[in-house]
Amino acid sequence: MLLVPKHTPSLLKASRGALGLSHSVWRPKRYIQTETSRTGEILSERFCVLFMGRDEFSCLVLQELYKAQDVWKDIVITTQPDVHVGRRGSVLSISPLKILGEKLGLPVYTIPKVRREFRTWQLPPPFLLNEVQSSAPTNHLLVTASFGRILTGKMLNSFQPSRRLNVHPSLLPSYRGPAPIQHTILNNEKETGVCVIQMLKKSEGIDAGSLWACEKMPVPGNATFSSLRDDLATAGGKLLVSVLRDALSGKAVAQAQSSADKVPAAPLITAEDAAVNFNTMTASDIFRRFRAISHQKPLTTCSSDGKPLHLRELTILDPSLPSAAALSQEPGSATLLNKVLTIRCADSTVLGVSIVKPEGKSDRNAHEFWNGLRAVKQGEKFVEFGKCAPAPLSSS
Repeated sequence: MLLVPKHTPSLLKASRGALGLSHSVWRPKRYIQTETSRTGEILSERFCVLFMGRDEFSCLVLQELYKAQDVWKDIVITTQPDVHVGRRGSVLSISPLKILGEKLGLPVYTIPKVRREFRTWQLPPPFLLNEVQSSAPTNHLLVTASFGRILTGKMLNSFQPSRRLNVHPSLLPSYRGPAPIQHTILNNEKETGVCVIQMLKKSEGIDAGSLWACEKMPVPGNATFSSLRDDLATAGGKLLVSVLRDALSGKAVAQAQSSADKVPAAPLITAEDAAVNFNTMTASDIFRRFRAISHQKPLTTCSSDGKPLHLRELTILDPSLPSAAALSQEPGSATLLNKVLTIRCADSTVLGVSIVKPEGKSDRNAHEFWNGLRAVKQGEKFVEFGKCAPAPLSSS
């Protein structure tokens, strides 16, 4: 079986989204004293691009770049290899970027599956420097977008410093790290953005390179990971093209990032981030967590039987409704109302859950799951959830 991503962007039909977002573009000013990089010369030749990525974010950035054929003459794709996932490896997962690259007729190369082998992997032609070359051609350009691997110094040295670009979905230096979109939603940020930055070696800092340009945008109140990802990726692709046009004309200037000491970071999402605590989290907190990370780490609590339980489909309920008012004020108190699992959360808020996944089973409608609980079979109308430390379930 092949696993084709649900949200692989349609070929050359990416859009900003239907959210009507207003955007603000920032670029370094030439007179700023913290300026660190300048493209300087006017290039007579369009860029030969090595584009490294893997997911839907990468695809949307690539689509914007592909449409701007005034800035490139060649694009070569490098992405993650196909991997077998699911129970017993029965499903073949294919990189969305590989699928898009092949549709566009671009050469596609895959990196080794094993990380230690990637460290000695050689760049595809024509980007690998040979012994005769003392420096990389000025029109060779590296672009990474959600690639998921740290490039070695040797790989970076195959490109001139001002020709190593990364498209990062946050307003740097805030949210450096692998999960900026998730943490933006988790922290209930009202504003976010995307930056085109210069890539540095790992020893010099992750996502710490100079800024070529940034674009701000508001975070919609109902934003999910996928909706915000798509808006940021499309904006990032357009911003990348603008930077490259400036670079070709010798106008591009980069500015060093400010200190990251007092700004939030974006570490990997873990199972701990997906653990629901009804005593400390309001219904809004839980729903925001659901919008931010449920695509990769399903929210987990434990049922009245003490078994781990995934919360698959959620909504916030009005606590003033008579049906919700029937609940105990104790966080974790739960009942079934109108075929929806209704759970009391912190600050007297109420969460509605319509689909769950019990341990070792497939998804269940809330009423089907409720009727199978031991306490309900014994005649109880109210039970308590979350009174144990839930062990993480598989995300299948």
